[in-house]
Amino acid sequence: MVYSSGIMRIVTPCWRPATEDDSSSSDTSGRSDGLLWYKDLGHHANGEFSMAVIQANSLVEDQSQIESGPLSWLDSGPCGTYVGIYDGHGGPETSRYVNDHLFKHLKKFASEQQGVTPDVILKAFLATEEGFISLVRKQWEEKPQIASVGSCVLVGIVCSGNLYTANLGDSRVVLGRLEKAIKEVSPIQLSAEHNAGQESVRQELRELHPDDSQIVVLKHKVWRVKGIIQVSRSIGDAYLKNAEFNREPLIARFRLPEPFPKPILSAEPSIIVHKLLPNDQFLIFASDGLWEHLSNQEAVDIVHHYPHHGIARRLIKAALQEAAKKREMRYSDLKKIDRGVRRHFHDDITVVVLFLDPHLISKSSFRGPTISIKGGGGPAQADCTS
Repeated sequence: MVYSSGIMRIVTPCWRPATEDDSSSSDTSGRSDGLLWYKDLGHHANGEFSMAVIQANSLVEDQSQIESGPLSWLDSGPCGTYVGIYDGHGGPETSRYVNDHLFKHLKKFASEQQGVTPDVILKAFLATEEGFISLVRKQWEEKPQIASVGSCVLVGIVCSGNLYTANLGDSRVVLGRLEKAIKEVSPIQLSAEHNAGQESVRQELRELHPDDSQIVVLKHKVWRVKGIIQVSRSIGDAYLKNAEFNREPLIARFRLPEPFPKPILSAEPSIIVHKLLPNDQFLIFASDGLWEHLSNQEAVDIVHHYPHHGIARRLIKAALQEAAKKREMRYSDLKKIDRGVRRHFHDDITVVVLFLDPHLISKSSFRGPTISIKGGGGPAQADCTS
């Protein structure tokens, strides 16, 4: 078999099923179990989905959402499914802001252009960036540290038989494609990542900043932009985009010794358009916390060989068991570690698995309930672990 037998063994005794059938509850509700939030099974315009979030930070920095139904404000406008994974860093403010604003901007621009296009997606990202930088400017005097907060952003939109992916940072979406001849699933990565650990990203930064010999620095065996941050594209991180924030009262470790004439980080996403085929079975969207511990192949094999119900939780457990194994500890002991301290063992992890029904994808019209669900239960429960 293609899949890793070790990985398949460790996920077999997965979390015990919820006492009630989660799929029979409202598609907009989820459940909490300690540091875990999950929605085991729901229905979107193009099939089923499973969603889960595990917290490691003191304040959860991952945010996420699924929106299914109309993708604009027009009655005759495009319909489909939107998935957003927002992996914050330095705090939760940016990822929460993106969670509240990006999809609204997308609907606005999709209404103006009467469809979903790469240009619509780009405009939505840039409008979200502009809005957050304006917020930083307003709060700068009382809360200067907001200038050092940012978020990776991964968006997937299934609409009119196409998958549009847009990415800033190092979250990832992987397609599982059925290879009928061998009855196995091959992984196809459909997002370009922006992490200084990749040679292509370092080369891009050097070409953009030819006069800066310190644009990427190897620090404690990790490549970082300006020796500070691993990702080269994000929403937020105003201190590396606007020189006006590179001063006191921002704390010294975020201030650069020399002024910079142009933004160091970018908010322009890499956008990929993929025509969905009948043997495209599912999509795994996840923050980098999952991919630190599972390969693309291991992840698609788990999804392919187990039931849809609870599959996002199953992926998170596989990653946590790998994290425990790397630290030579038992998974049961890792589960006992509280948030904050837990960050030394793994990151916040968000997973959304979107199953693709080719019969629903091929339909031009939308007939079904409108779904809006946010990982952790929405803004009122943003920390999602109590």
